Amino acid sequence: MLASKLCEGIFKVLIKDIPTTCQVSCLEVLRILSRDKKVLVPVTTKENMQILLRLAKLNELDDSLEKVSEFPVIVESLKCLCNIVFNSQMAQQLSLELNLAAKLCNLLRKCKDRKFINDIKCFDLRLLFLLSLLHTDIRSQLRYELQGLPLLTQVLESAFSIKWTDEYESAIDHNGPPLSPQETDCAIEALKALFNVTVDSWKVHKESDSHQFRVMAAVLRHCLLIVGPTEDKTEELHSNAVNLLSNVPVSCLDVLICPLTHEETAQEATTLDELPSNKTAEKETVLKNNTMVYNGMNMEAIHVLLNFMEKRIDKGSSYREGLTPVLSLLTECSRAHRNIRKFLKDQVLPPLRDVTNRPEVGSTVRNKLVRLMTHVDLGVKQIAAEFLFVLCKERVDSLLKYTGYGNAAGLLAARGLLAGGRGDNWYSEDEDTDTEEYKNAKPNINLITGHLEEPMPNPIDEMTEEQKEYEAMKLVNMLDKLSRRADVKDLHQDGG
Repeated sequence: MLASKLCEGIFKVLIKDIPTTCQVSCLEVLRILSRDKKVLVPVTTKENMQILLRLAKLNELDDSLEKVSEFPVIVESLKCLCNIVFNSQMAQQLSLELNLAAKLCNLLRKCKDRKFINDIKCFDLRLLFLLSLLHTDIRSQLRYELQGLPLLTQVLESAFSIKWTDEYESAIDHNGPPLSPQETDCAIEALKALFNVTVDSWKVHKESDSHQFRVMAAVLRHCLLIVGPTEDKTEELHSNAVNLLSNVPVSCLDVLICPLTHEETAQEATTLDELPSNKTAEKETVLKNNTMVYNGMNMEAIHVLLNFMEKRIDKGSSYREGLTPVLSLLTECSRAHRNIRKFLKDQVLPPLRDVTNRPEVGSTVRNKLVRLMTHVDLGVKQIAAEFLFVLCKERVDSLLKYTGYGNAAGLLAARGLLAGGRGDNWYSEDEDTDTEEYKNAKPNINLITGHLEEPMPNPIDEMTEEQKEYEAMKLVNMLDKLSRRADVKDLHQDGG
């Protein structure tokens, strides 16, 4: 095949000592040809892989990245390796034999805090992601032998230029510039690689790993509070952060919220004093200097997650891939951390006042989530219902107040709670407070639909006495006929 012969010829040229520009040109052609799986079959050999490893500076343990002129060759070599590893099973096996993951980690360490070589880091990380995606053994090697968790976390710290103010708190500049395209791409690749490394961490979590997971969660909190160069890139960045947070043991997610500083506490007190006295329900949550505050805690990251969830709902498609990860994350956070649950309850299920419309009608977050409770996708409707159930402390009466029995029937049937009660998890005993508007409307609320219905007129009230007597006799005759039929049926059974 002509393309395969061309690939073989390129490798023969790359062995020689040729100018950098020629190396780059050869590698660019090889990168394009390596997209074809059939072309790769005859040229994917250990010798050819080693040529690319040498050009990518993956074979030289002590060689530093000082020659800027070599950077384009390194980047193109890494691009070729990405294509070849992705498209060739032979290359995947050779990657194990050549210990490619360890070499990539070593190259990452050379790139540490070197922002001008972001392209090298980006494709190094992409290749690590592919290897850890295709080989479970490499995931384990990265996690334990190569210390991939702290290494990749440090890559994120570098991409975000994080400055720590406390053990698990970073300084956030809301007025700072967005991430550059290169920094954003590096961060996204690092997040994807970290997802593979930690994909089973909730099963094998050890207490000794708590610190590292908390550091990673703190970095991800920082990630949620910054923006990329475009809205689409910001959404992609936050989406990968949400996916990775789902792998973090839930006990370590408390770092997503943090106590206010003394200055922020004073500002919050001032803001609360400025609110009218009749706004007691709203005094729990305030916004000061771009900081979402609840019960003395900084809730910015949780608020970002809530907004992210609502945007995914508004998209109206790909709910299973795009919406369920963030819904699951918020559900687990709410179940494990009281302050997060109370804040989300305040935002999603505020005290009811107007109950004239059905719970699924409207544009609030509550309305949107209630609509999802009857979605055709079983997984989507289950997690939406579970989220609201947890916000209600798994109390059936509280859930029905916000959703109506009809929307909640699926969840209650699955939990065996159609007759009422509460779920298996324990929650604090703080009481829900009903508004005066809800208390006044409650006797006339339809429990099935969950909204206020005007009392139906009694048809007997408009009848004359003669009509009432006629209808009563008609009912007596019907009951008599039913009784006679039952007696005849019993006689036939006895005779049989």
